[in-house]
Amino acid sequence: MIDKLKRFLDSSPVNYLAVATIEELLSSAGFTKLDPAKPFVGMKAGDQFYVTKNDSSIYAFRLGSKSLAESGFKIICAHCDSPTFRIKPNPEMLKEGKVLQLNTEVYGGAILSTWFDRPLSLAGRVILKTANPLHPETRLLHIKRPLLQIPNLAIHFNRQVNDGVALSKQKDMIPVLGILTDQLERDQLLTRLIASELDVNPADILDFDLYLYDTTPACTFGLNNEFISSGRLDDLSMVEAAIEALLSTTTNQQTQIVAIFDNEETGSGTKQGAGSPFLASIIERIVMAQGDNSDGFYRAIEQSFMVSADNAHAWHPNYGEKFDPTNHPVMGGGPAIKINAAQKYATDADGASVFAEICRLAGVPSQRFVNHSDIAGGSTLGNILTGSLPLRGVDMGAAIWAMHSVRETGSTADHIYTVKAFTKFFEI
Repeated sequence: MIDKLKRFLDSSPVNYLAVATIEELLSSAGFTKLDPAKPFVGMKAGDQFYVTKNDSSIYAFRLGSKSLAESGFKIICAHCDSPTFRIKPNPEMLKEGKVLQLNTEVYGGAILSTWFDRPLSLAGRVILKTANPLHPETRLLHIKRPLLQIPNLAIHFNRQVNDGVALSKQKDMIPVLGILTDQLERDQLLTRLIASELDVNPADILDFDLYLYDTTPACTFGLNNEFISSGRLDDLSMVEAAIEALLSTTTNQQTQIVAIFDNEETGSGTKQGAGSPFLASIIERIVMAQGDNSDGFYRAIEQSFMVSADNAHAWHPNYGEKFDPTNHPVMGGGPAIKINAAQKYATDADGASVFAEICRLAGVPSQRFVNHSDIAGGSTLGNILTGSLPLRGVDMGAAIWAMHSVRETGSTADHIYTVKAFTKFFEI
């Protein structure tokens, strides 16, 4: 199970590649891709299908033996984006010594210092010219070899580096691509690199959404390999657990849904984010394709339950004072139910009780996460999604260390526990 997770992480360096990897898994399991621009017709019990939005979010469905209006649905949602650096347009920056850098901007709330001195590369999507300007072609790019690095400044020039130094995103975090041998190489260099990788004409490249990623593979470590170290554990570990659970179960009375959103790290306010009405519209269309109406859609919502899966913070042995004294999840202690009095999480007593009981039935432990009262926490998908789908539900996640570092650390046992809990959720 952990080997599957490592392969998933390594094949999903950015959101677009994560969705492509999920598509491969779903297609191999007999799921059919539907085009949301075409009518939904003839939907019946046991049908398995998925839809995508913007190439960076994906929604998988297995229809239950009862219609949505009759019995509602069970949904696990997570997100496939992680903090990183986006390549800006016209990115080539030539410096002294013919050193070439690529101009970037930060995506999400990255721990910037962790990106120094890492073997980095590029991944994302490239948009190509076609005969129809409204419908260009999309190609995915995944350069697997180390290509760039953000070099640190030697301590001899920065004696205060270990005392904490403010970093400029525009000055300090610009990656080096190489050393030019000819001034002419600079012109459209990135475009020519992309064209070479994709074997296309440089003139056909219209634009791109490209990001940096750390090429170091995911690995386990510890006396008993009890830890997993990787980039993007938040939230790809929850994504993989949800897909694994869906593919491990079969049809029952309620429809099963896995919704993987994009742009959670920047507020979810996009067409492919949790704040979009896209998922609600797809569910409503399925209800109507099953012969019901908008009333049936609202009846379905009232009979449904959501698990919003986004990683939590594990108690840190070096910073115990940062955590709530009585509600701090530990590594290997099971999925953490996330609670917040200011309603940053969707969890209430009802949702927490349901998920804790699901864990008990699955034979796995569960924990509670509440922020230290003097420290503001983050928010996640649950409450954003309920703006369009007012569902009962819970916010939860496997607890990890170093969230938003270029490499995060999780518990192998917690991932296995989470898959078991998600599988039981779909089974009951």
